[in-house]
Amino acid sequence: MSEGKIIVGLDIGTTKVACFVGRKAENKKIEILGYGKTVSTGVRRGVVTNIFETVDAIRQAVKQASDQSGVEINRVSVGIAGSHIKSLQHRGVLMRDHHDTEITEAELEQLREDTRKINMMPGEEIIDIIRQDTFVDGELANNPVGMLGSKIEANFHVIIGQTLAAKNIIKCIESAGLEMDYMILEPIASAQAVLDVEEKDAGVVLVDIGGGTTDIAIFKENKIQHTAVIPFGGNIITEDICSGCSIIRHYAEEVKVKFGSALAEKNRDDEVVSIPGIKGRPPKEISFKNLAHIIESRLKDIFDLVNYEIQKARSENQLIAGIVLTGGGAMMQHIQHLAEFTTGLEVRIGYPNEHLTEGTPKEMASPMYSTGIGIVIETIARMEHDAHLRAAQEAKKAKERAAEKQEHLTPKPFEPVVEEEEILDEEKTGGFGFGKKLITRLSDLLKPDDIN
Repeated sequence: MSEGKIIVGLDIGTTKVACFVGRKAENKKIEILGYGKTVSTGVRRGVVTNIFETVDAIRQAVKQASDQSGVEINRVSVGIAGSHIKSLQHRGVLMRDHHDTEITEAELEQLREDTRKINMMPGEEIIDIIRQDTFVDGELANNPVGMLGSKIEANFHVIIGQTLAAKNIIKCIESAGLEMDYMILEPIASAQAVLDVEEKDAGVVLVDIGGGTTDIAIFKENKIQHTAVIPFGGNIITEDICSGCSIIRHYAEEVKVKFGSALAEKNRDDEVVSIPGIKGRPPKEISFKNLAHIIESRLKDIFDLVNYEIQKARSENQLIAGIVLTGGGAMMQHIQHLAEFTTGLEVRIGYPNEHLTEGTPKEMASPMYSTGIGIVIETIARMEHDAHLRAAQEAKKAKERAAEKQEHLTPKPFEPVVEEEEILDEEKTGGFGFGKKLITRLSDLLKPDDIN
């Protein structure tokens, strides 16, 4: 894909729908041309629950992004998450017909597409297939293209989701008058925005704490090892504050964002915030320390589930780069310290600013926009891969056509046709029958002077 092509990423979250218009700049970074954001009310824990509300939110966010960028938006790539998402490992094998010819990109793509034939549970479908290690005749090959071999094997990370959940997202996109380029797993997108190559190689866990879900992606040796979606996020903390402090949701969200902390010990007992009462009722005073106790308790539950996913992937001893927290939930005060205490791993907060060009609005560097910006980055990478694959296929076809044309133009060497004939009985021919037939056949190919 050439630099400058306009890409649109759409993040349909539980709390917000965000749309980003961007393109790849000359310095390989991403230039954000415009963005739009609106409240999401039709999504719960990453899954669409109200088509009409979600379509309306998409239209509003897309219009804002279109007006700000001056770009007419017709196509988008969209993220997918939700507790229905799961992953598995699969090993594919391709036996080659001609082991003395070079391995091509098309063969690797064929091996990847063959993975789609694996049996799924009813109501499930493959969302994405990511190639990990590749082997040629049993030997590890980082890039097997151009090599010779008789057998190609590859390990694939297969991401699976509910068919209806994916179809509802597609329906929302189409109902909003848009077409879809790619559907991308959200933790994969977030990882593109906040992780670097060294972290992925050393071993790292991406933890994206969103409004309705916490998305996890584990990398090692620059390959994705495990993905998971925990059905808890910032919203469940807000709900706990509602019930624990007996206040309405609007105020619970506000005090969480403005005064919340992930560590109760960092707050004093005499620090309080006054919340207006409902319909003339007296205001409520909420202790910062009590508020932090509620937040800390729920975040510990989330990090315990993150620990479970790390152990499930058997990666706890291989994560040299520790954990990278991103998403709106990562903006909670003291959350880095709580995560380190709970998981025993080093933790940093991931910002997407490293991938953005200078002059990008500062608010775009917020962890809450990691997924949307990551969708733009991942879409660019996929388009470049698809363009490279198409170019390789066209080159192969052109080479085959040239070979066929050359074969047609090259004169073939003379090969006399040998016909099967019954050898005549010498007694019936006077002993000369076979010789006469042979001379007659050759005479068609020789000049009269040569026969004489």
